[in-house]
Amino acid sequence: MFDEWKGKRVLVTGASRGIGAAVARQFGALGAHVAVHYHHSADAAQAVVQAIQEAGGKAWLVQGDVSRSAEVSRVVDEAAEQLGGLDVLVNNAGDMLGRVSLADIDDEQYDRVMDLNVRSVVMASRAALPHFRQAGGGNVIHTSSIAARNGGGAGAGLYASAKAFVSNLTRNMAKELAGEGIRVNAVAPGVIATDFHERHSNDAQMEAARATIPMGRLGSAEECVGAYLFLGTESLSGYVNGQVIEVNGGQLMP
Repeated sequence: MFDEWKGKRVLVTGASRGIGAAVARQFGALGAHVAVHYHHSADAAQAVVQAIQEAGGKAWLVQGDVSRSAEVSRVVDEAAEQLGGLDVLVNNAGDMLGRVSLADIDDEQYDRVMDLNVRSVVMASRAALPHFRQAGGGNVIHTSSIAARNGGGAGAGLYASAKAFVSNLTRNMAKELAGEGIRVNAVAPGVIATDFHERHSNDAQMEAARATIPMGRLGSAEECVGAYLFLGTESLSGYVNGQVIEVNGGQLMP
């Protein structure tokens, strides 16, 4: 069933590290042609490309600040040009950009968080439409978060709200684009042990989160990949549309 990935043309945004890197590597290992997007982390992104190539896959780098509308459009178009078209868009780029209390939120922080986590998803999806239409269909997979449902931890209000936007956008896009053969779904990771939490969470916060997870441990980036693989594989999920798959060790059971 995974033979369908051979030659599939995929763009993964935010693919230099964490979940995005793990997804890009897995898709590449299955024979997909992968555009590995990054903003600042060139060396890490190149390492992902090299890992895909060493496994026998094909991969290209594409750089850009996806929080800016013109840049994200260029990123998508450049990726499609490198790949010879586009079949799958994984909107994974995002970040909390610091824990900020309500009293300390200013316009700059609001714009930074919303531009990176919301604008990038909307504009990348819009930019992908002509390429999907040319291909006769497509598949969009957004990265949401458990924070979209539980509100996030201290200082994460903007990030959690941005991810709630992404989850709801998933449902609307799925309705709007289904008639064109374009499926839209999302994956909502829970507390995953990546550098995201190294940057934004202290040991006490991580231990408090772990204590709420029935499986008794944090997840890994690699443990999130299966949900993306499922949603991207037509023979497995061809009738799955507008869904948000929770991957959180049982921390949230909606």
